[in-house]
Amino acid sequence: MKQLFCAYFRKNRNWLALVVLCALIFSMVFSLYDLPVESVTYATLLCGFVAVIFFSFSFPRFVKRHRQLADLQDRITVDLQHLPQPKNAIEERYQELIKILFEHQAELNFKADKTRQELDDYYTLWAHQIKTPIAALGLLLQDQPSSQTTELYLELFKIEQYVEMVLHYLRIDSPASDFVFQRYNLEDIVRPAVRKYARMFIQRKIGLTVRELNQEVLTDAKWLGYVIEQVLSNAVKYTPEGSITIYLDDTPSQGQFLVIEDSGWGIAPEDLPRIFEKGFTGYRGRIDQKSTGIGLYLCKLILDKLSHPIQVESVVGKGTQVKIGLNRVELQAK
Repeated sequence: MKQLFCAYFRKNRNWLALVVLCALIFSMVFSLYDLPVESVTYATLLCGFVAVIFFSFSFPRFVKRHRQLADLQDRITVDLQHLPQPKNAIEERYQELIKILFEHQAELNFKADKTRQELDDYYTLWAHQIKTPIAALGLLLQDQPSSQTTELYLELFKIEQYVEMVLHYLRIDSPASDFVFQRYNLEDIVRPAVRKYARMFIQRKIGLTVRELNQEVLTDAKWLGYVIEQVLSNAVKYTPEGSITIYLDDTPSQGQFLVIEDSGWGIAPEDLPRIFEKGFTGYRGRIDQKSTGIGLYLCKLILDKLSHPIQVESVVGKGTQVKIGLNRVELQAK
């Protein structure tokens, strides 16, 4: 209320200055004509009384107007139908300017949405079309085995994964994102991801241990499976030798977590708080110079949509633990 009071006087400071100036003029005129002091005092009190009456009517209207405009802050981005009626020609001109700016902004938003949609359509089409030559190359590698077949297959597998990343990146913020929440057995989600990367485990001679995962989880199997694939991809990429272990961690205070643990290089402490930032590659990524900084960023976006928390713990030289929370809030219709 104090701020409104100060704003009210700032708004009416010109009128206030005029009233004070008039009072001074009347006082000077009265003193020049040697009028009694009682007359000056009476006139001053009368003016003060009129000012109090004016204030008692004007200030509540000012507060009401201020609150109306404050309530409009959340709605004015959608439409201008709730703008209050202008009180004078100045307010009318301001509202005309607001309408012009609103229409211009709406036009810019429409053009931006159209451009974004066209780009999404193009890249989605490209990602689907590129799968055909990738599949053809895979068949050619199978028909022409050689000493370099394994290396070529792994490089082709990386290309396929990058294409999948593009598709998921385009779909994650799409209104048509096909999230289907059901109860799945966690093992049925993890096993396909492990099989997908089996060749890389063998080629890099990395040990893999998958412990008991017979646990139901409410989630979207396709999107959670993609997150697990991305985490496994990072684990393989940054584990030159050693092993990767997948298991369940159940703590009463925090709930159940799917843990993917590797014995790789680990993440530097100064990089750990920023690993989910878009485009952040960290110390190891700068050395490798092939990291995009999109994988974990996309994983975080997906897991936020699925209401699954994610935690990462790491020690340089000893490895990394990625924990995906399996408990999510279930909303029941009343």
